[in-house]
Amino acid sequence: MTLYVYVEPDEARRTEVGPSFREAGCTLLTSMTDLEKHLPRYPETILVIIGATVDLGEALMFTAYQRLQRPLIGVVLIRRSVEPDVVLECLRSGIREIVAEADHDGLKAATIRSIDLSKALSSTLRGTTEQAAPYARVITVFAGKGGCGRSMVAANLAVALAGGGRRVLLLDLDLQFGDVAIMLGLSPQRNITGGLPMSGRLDEPGLRSIVSSHRTGLDALLAPPSPAEGERVPREFVVELLDVARPVYDFIVVDTPAVVTDQVLAALDMSDWFIPIVTPDLPALKSVRLTSEMFDLLDYPKDHRLLVFNRANTEVGLSTADVEEAVGMPFAVQVPSSRDVPVSVNQGEPLAMTDPMHPVSRAIRQLADRCAGVETQPTRHRRFLGIRRSRR
Repeated sequence: MTLYVYVEPDEARRTEVGPSFREAGCTLLTSMTDLEKHLPRYPETILVIIGATVDLGEALMFTAYQRLQRPLIGVVLIRRSVEPDVVLECLRSGIREIVAEADHDGLKAATIRSIDLSKALSSTLRGTTEQAAPYARVITVFAGKGGCGRSMVAANLAVALAGGGRRVLLLDLDLQFGDVAIMLGLSPQRNITGGLPMSGRLDEPGLRSIVSSHRTGLDALLAPPSPAEGERVPREFVVELLDVARPVYDFIVVDTPAVVTDQVLAALDMSDWFIPIVTPDLPALKSVRLTSEMFDLLDYPKDHRLLVFNRANTEVGLSTADVEEAVGMPFAVQVPSSRDVPVSVNQGEPLAMTDPMHPVSRAIRQLADRCAGVETQPTRHRRFLGIRRSRR
């Protein structure tokens, strides 16, 4: 993932200051043309630093265009010297900060201010989007360790959301070894690679031509049947898919592999909810702890992370409190272990569809309610001597 970009055509300047920019997490580019190619591939970019030798007219034109197309991007312009008439032109085009090339402290302060403003704008826009809900909410299910039940949770979550009469797309981004087709009992003949010829011009009819409909009412965009085909799907196409799908659906549930790929990062960057999965074993605890740290580094909001404790009632010497303490975040839901889960997977029929009152289905429905902003009725538990109370 790349949030910051530094553009400088002059090789001597790049050699001199490049290491410090790279250390700060910047991607170095050599021209404005490279920048134009870079941004569609990395839409999460929030800071562009334009070097002193870039033509002023190019910088102004770029900024004026991006102010409308990508309002979260902040442009900091470096000049050999700062002239009053140049400052006025820059302000008119939307450049946030102008800094003299020799003013290193001023550049650092300017970039920090610009990043803070972009993050504040992002939070505001995210809140506005959630209230107005003109687009689908993207829910990405992730686990850095295989065998945690990631695809099972994703498939049942999609079914639970669709059960409320919502328009739901289940996207399988495990492009080499995706299991969504098996989970839903669907043929992968129609899959994500069918959209590649439409890359760059994908529209709603094109999207509908590659999704598969499930009898629960949800749509599924399946992974290809062979790993080699999955390697053909670039990050840019995932971004395009999500952009086209968001006005069409109410929710998009994304299943992912147990590895952070460019395609997975693209989905995470566009997500509204982040669903890490953990099971009661030490490798899974380590994985979800590292996942949490990665989410922190990428500035994904903590209040939009819903940790799922799968196989929560498995007796392996780790209590619920032990697991919560180890991963450093509370559970949103606890999904019990049940032999009915592998049976449902083998039958290609999600448990949330065949047995909505099953304890696993009820836990997944509670997760769906959290994602949809629906209040879930508290589960009542019998105390000693038969006295009942609500768990809060």
